[in-house]
Amino acid sequence: MNVEPVSAHGATEPFGAYPGVDVRWFRSRDAQFEAFVVDVGPYLLRVALLLCGDRNHAEDLVQTTFERTYRSWERARRSDPRAYARKVLVNLRIDRWRGARREVLTSPDTLPQPSMPSHADTVDGRNEVVQALAGLPLAQRRVVVLRHLLDLTESETARELGISVGTVKSQNARALARLRTLLTEGRQ
Repeated sequence: MNVEPVSAHGATEPFGAYPGVDVRWFRSRDAQFEAFVVDVGPYLLRVALLLCGDRNHAEDLVQTTFERTYRSWERARRSDPRAYARKVLVNLRIDRWRGARREVLTSPDTLPQPSMPSHADTVDGRNEVVQALAGLPLAQRRVVVLRHLLDLTESETARELGISVGTVKSQNARALARLRTLLTEGRQ
């Protein structure tokens, strides 16, 4: 049963129309999840593209992420559903990377154009940065994407990747040094 909140005048209000009131409790589970998918889908696709570099693989990761998040929706919505889904996506990427150590990256020109600009969208729009990211080893690329494009702290990045904070720091330092080199070479 899909229950929509109704205003004092009897008109149905859109999801989130009550400032300061969490209307997600008035909607069915499926309606909540549908709104979540519409809101977070483009963000997760861009994260997946940055992590794996292949559009088809990224779409598959996002689809599997939504499936797993839906199965655990009650747990996910109690905290931060976006962070929960992002963690599922990163873990799926790590699992697939472990299974197939070789990957082929596609051209950064195949990245989708953002509908709403965010920090990650702005950085992603710079072709040379995306190309330089593709030149990093996978472990370093994951750390850079989570730390700098998604603005996670070192401890959050370590927790999401299942590695120590020290490893995050060393991978980040090596990656930034390599990015500086790649970007300097690209401008010459």
